[in-house]
Amino acid sequence: MDVSKMTVSINKAINTQEVAVKEKHARTCILGTHHEKGAQTFWSVVNRLPLSSNAVLCWKFCHVFHKLLRDGHPNVLKDSLRYKNELSDMSRMWGHLSEGYGQLCSIYLKLLRTKMEYHTKNPRFPGNLQMSDRQLDEAGESDVNNFFQLTVEMFDYLECELNLFQTVFSSLDMSRSVSVTTAGQCRLAPLIQVILDCSHLYDYTVKLLFKLHSCLPADTLQGHRDRFMEQFTKLKDLFYRSSNLQYFKRLIQIPQLPENPPNFLRASALSEHISPVVVIPAEASSPDSEPVLEKDDLMDMDASQQNLFDNKFDDIFGSSFSSDPFIFNSQNGVNKDEKDHLIDQLYREISGLKAQLENVKTESQRAVLQLKGRISELEAELAEQQHLRQQAADDSEFLRAELDDLKKKREDTEKAQRSLTEIERKAQANEQRYSKLKEKYSELVQSHADLLRKNAEVTKQVSVARQAQVDLEREKKELEDSFQRVSEQAQWKTQEQTEVLESLKQELATNKQELHVLQGSLETSAQSEAKWAAQITELEKERDSLMSAAACRDEELSVLREQLEHTQLKLSSTQESVEQLVKDQRKVLLTESRMAAERVVREALSQLEEPTLISCAGSADHLLSRIKSVSSCIEQLEKSWSQYLAFPEDISGLLRSVTLLAHLTGDTILHGSATCLRAPPEPADSLAETCKQYGRETLIYLASLEEDESLGKADNTALRSCLSKMAAIGEELLPRGLDIRQEELGDLVDKEMAATSAAIETATARIEEMLSKSRAGDTGVKLEVNERILGSCTSLMQAIQVLIVASKDLQREIVESGRGTASPKEFYAKNSRWTEGLISASKAVGWGATVMVDAADLVVQGRGKFEELMVCSHEIAASTAQLVAASKVKADKDSLNLAQLQQASRGVSQATAGVVASTISGKSQIEETDNMDFSSMTLTQIKRQEMDSQVRVLELETELQKERQKLGELRKKHYELAGVAEGWEEVFSFSSFAQTSGHQRAGGFQTKTLP
Repeated sequence: MDVSKMTVSINKAINTQEVAVKEKHARTCILGTHHEKGAQTFWSVVNRLPLSSNAVLCWKFCHVFHKLLRDGHPNVLKDSLRYKNELSDMSRMWGHLSEGYGQLCSIYLKLLRTKMEYHTKNPRFPGNLQMSDRQLDEAGESDVNNFFQLTVEMFDYLECELNLFQTVFSSLDMSRSVSVTTAGQCRLAPLIQVILDCSHLYDYTVKLLFKLHSCLPADTLQGHRDRFMEQFTKLKDLFYRSSNLQYFKRLIQIPQLPENPPNFLRASALSEHISPVVVIPAEASSPDSEPVLEKDDLMDMDASQQNLFDNKFDDIFGSSFSSDPFIFNSQNGVNKDEKDHLIDQLYREISGLKAQLENVKTESQRAVLQLKGRISELEAELAEQQHLRQQAADDSEFLRAELDDLKKKREDTEKAQRSLTEIERKAQANEQRYSKLKEKYSELVQSHADLLRKNAEVTKQVSVARQAQVDLEREKKELEDSFQRVSEQAQWKTQEQTEVLESLKQELATNKQELHVLQGSLETSAQSEAKWAAQITELEKERDSLMSAAACRDEELSVLREQLEHTQLKLSSTQESVEQLVKDQRKVLLTESRMAAERVVREALSQLEEPTLISCAGSADHLLSRIKSVSSCIEQLEKSWSQYLAFPEDISGLLRSVTLLAHLTGDTILHGSATCLRAPPEPADSLAETCKQYGRETLIYLASLEEDESLGKADNTALRSCLSKMAAIGEELLPRGLDIRQEELGDLVDKEMAATSAAIETATARIEEMLSKSRAGDTGVKLEVNERILGSCTSLMQAIQVLIVASKDLQREIVESGRGTASPKEFYAKNSRWTEGLISASKAVGWGATVMVDAADLVVQGRGKFEELMVCSHEIAASTAQLVAASKVKADKDSLNLAQLQQASRGVSQATAGVVASTISGKSQIEETDNMDFSSMTLTQIKRQEMDSQVRVLELETELQKERQKLGELRKKHYELAGVAEGWEEVFSFSSFAQTSGHQRAGGFQTKTLP
């Protein structure tokens, strides 16, 4: 399908007209997704539509997207997942509108997001939710927990569908025939997709609930039943209301749910459940798909009408009228008209054939898609059958064990049958006993009747004898008492026998049911046993075939082993030659590295007498650090020696140590010579001679590495002796007055950091006090501006306080990791430059906080300038940046405290930006209240004010230029003073010396390599 055609169909389907989406455009979009196997074109077109500004457009987009998710290509879901967050944002946006399509779009977008999430979590479910019972069982993977979770997700899915259903109906005026209007059909059209989804979700929910009730107690599933009852009532009502609408009667046959919901507590009720089926008639067409006459159809109608007119003319005047020879028209003209008619007729036939060809192509494409889908289903079923076959092979042993269990159960069943026979015999005995008791009861009743008759006769004879009457009355009372006792006993025994009989009948029914179940299980086990026996026979045949194949593989393996042995012999000979070659290459590498190291040391010795070195100056403390580096390099070289002697294959460490020793030795010799220029004569001569001696000893030591036998005999005692002499001379050259001052540096760092923290706390307290005073005395715009500025200042102070704490932690870590066995004070004294930088940065932070609080106080009182507060905040940001830079100089790049310090620095930068922003906002807010009123001024006055403003602008520009020049001079002087105080000149001179020496050494190498 052409992409342009699909684009046109999407734009026609999703437009701003409040009419239902035409079915032909939606069908074209669906076919387009199957053609390109995805929804890239659909989303590329939709992203250009203003869905957030037009509710009708968004509603029709939801309708088309719902159709694509149901009937489009499966990759539509994958291509649409990246836009899920955008759909959520759009849903929240439309949810703020309570009228029109706003709430409808919000709920529909939530439904689409829920549908995407459901199919993502459950990929076995297709977009149209059509599944068989076997596929539904496979979706749960025979796990009751999966079925339980799947039911909950289906409830959520169905809840979203019902919410959209109810919202659409509540938005319509049901008192009028809204289903025949275009606006009503626009709202009702998406409900067809909702009805299709709800029918499947209801059916699957019922089946899953019956399955859960067969595995779990009824109390556990009480919540599921309550939720199902609520959704059942809603869905039944909505289906009934939808079936009465005229719009749906021609498009869809809506099923009716049963009068009462299924009884999940009764397992046999599942057989009474009828799955609701939604039928869409093939001849049904939506009202928006009425035939529309296109241009070609109109041309065909005109041509047909013209033919009909010509036929009528021939019938009236005769067909030979045109062939009369006496007519002035020539025969050629008539033939020309016939040819034109024939051409037109052929064109019409060609256009009809083209239309038929397009229809045939469309049907063939649809058939191809269906066949491809069927092929994929068959492939999936084939893979499933193979998997089941593998499972059958794995479960054969398990079924054998089950067969043994069934045999045991059969024996238990026989025992139960025998016990059932005994129970039946007991029941018959109880029935006989009950019949005897019944006969005795009838006899007692008869005797009671006789006694009553006798009592009547005695009553008639009362007048004969009073004594006889008294005797008869006494006898009557005795008989009545005895009768009462006998009646009670008989009644009690009858009741007891009845209860025993009922219990026996219940036991008999229970045993009969168990007997039927066991008989069914025995029959099933017998059938499964025969089935598995046949499968076991087939598996044994396959085992024999596999054993024969394994024998063939053993023969091939023996042949391959012989080839492997031959290859190993060749490989061993090759490895010996390679080892010898590698050994020779190691010797060459060691010799070349030694010669390169000797050249570096000789170059350094040759530069001691050059004039360019006289202009450079070095320091004794830097020389001591170089000597320390050389000592550690010598120790590393000793370790590399031992490692090379133990494992001659690993020569990389030895080569790296030799190269590093040569470069460090050259740097140390040059730094020692530069230090001599600033030292007294005697120590300078001694240091220069020691440097030369150290260079010669290094050359001797490197020459001893020429042969393998001398490698273990190389001695570096002379090197260490020269380094010790240089270190002793360097310590003598250290300034003595600096020691006393450096002992106080450690305490001074702690004091300055504590003073900075105290200054920050004081500034925070002052800001809180100013805020309280402003709230008590100011109102309106001024109070709002003051609160905003002081709040941002408080945030800045808190951020600075966090930065200081992080800086302390990082300094403590640096001291602990770098001081070794020395004390913190000795570490600060050793790194005096770094310590002075920390002190300077801490002082700058505390001073900046104090100045900013003073500026904020003046601004709040109305006597200060907003610009001063902005400058102070920038100055604090610069001071904190200096503190961070000074703290991270010696820190490890992977340190956690360094990361926290950088995070705190970013917080200070954000807080500074907040102060500047609040200051600018407050300034503009106050300036807005002071706007001038020019309504009462005349033209002359306005012209006068304009000239004054121009003069003032020129004056301010001149002053601004002068102030910028002044600021540049001040900064230049500040940098000079700071450089003198912190020793930048020495660092710059030493760096220039290092660069000069480096260039000279490089030039020396090039000169020596020239022929």
